[in-house]
Amino acid sequence: MPDISDSLTRADEQNFTRPIPKSAGAQMRFLVKQLKSTKAVAELLGISRRTVERYVKDQIKQPKPALATLLEQEVKKRWQPLVRKRARDQAAKRTGLVIETRARFGFTAAPGTTDDGRMRRITQHLPPQYASRLFAAQEAGATESQLRAIAAEGLQEMYFKDSGARATGLLVEFTDIDYVDFTF
Repeated sequence: MPDISDSLTRADEQNFTRPIPKSAGAQMRFLVKQLKSTKAVAELLGISRRTVERYVKDQIKQPKPALATLLEQEVKKRWQPLVRKRARDQAAKRTGLVIETRARFGFTAAPGTTDDGRMRRITQHLPPQYASRLFAAQEAGATESQLRAIAAEGLQEMYFKDSGARATGLLVEFTDIDYVDFTF
């Protein structure tokens, strides 16, 4: 099942002003510079310190696929932190973010109405308060279910309740996520 946390991280990458380093050696040098030691990088990637040193010196050029993927993910997490922070601050204070998802939405509603969940594809702008809550929860290490609850509340208020204009007693359940993407 797609993660909301991963989707928020992918959204950060859309704001990068420069691409991440391409070669394994350049990526490894970047991580060593960020973490301040080859030992820390080795522990992070689950490889030996000597292997890290070989990548830094370009003695090894092609990592195994699993290591290449992990290396790229760790570089992306640390790439352009000021650009990432600026984009998140703008989304949390002024612009909000857009969520696009295909998931099952079920409801707790008044008697006599259907509460059967069904798959829906929704693209909805969420105001800055929900962006701020999502970012704060992610940075605080919130679980996936906590992030999903914040996103569900945002969709409930903005999409299903139309900012309080209808369906005031409706409670939305956000489950069986097929995909979820954010842009800001």
